[in-house]
Amino acid sequence: MKRILIDKDKCEGCKNCTFACMNAHRPDREAGKGSFYDLDLSDPRNEARHAIVNTVKGKYVPVFCRHCAVPDCVQACMSGALKKDPVTGHVQWDEKRCGTCFMCVMSCPYGNCKPDRVTHSKVLKCDFCKGLTGTEDDEEKPSCVDSCPTKALHVEEVDGGYA
Repeated sequence: MKRILIDKDKCEGCKNCTFACMNAHRPDREAGKGSFYDLDLSDPRNEARHAIVNTVKGKYVPVFCRHCAVPDCVQACMSGALKKDPVTGHVQWDEKRCGTCFMCVMSCPYGNCKPDRVTHSKVLKCDFCKGLTGTEDDEEKPSCVDSCPTKALHVEEVDGGYA
């Protein structure tokens, strides 16, 4: 199963990954837009699915969904809107099934599920850019990984996922 792995010592807090995520998930993407340069950072609908945390020691730590082997968010989801794909191992969210109880938000030990800022009716979490970055081949990388200039983020095949 492929996962985004982080080398936090290489992260410089540039937030290229954040902008790439926002750009990949922007609401006007179907309208033919898609460049970092026309991404409206003042539009609250443009939200990233991860965070870059600045520690007290001045270091940056990227915090991404771990697509856990046994995800607490999936177990807490009463409507079945969150499911772990048995092939990819990625935890995916189905908007049509979501009851907006936000049990997933409360149960994620890493704080990666969050309600959207505008409607508070959608769960935002990493979807590994499924269907957003082009082809569905094995070499596809999420937009955050593709945009990291220091290679602090990379995709790697792991055995069974995280805890």
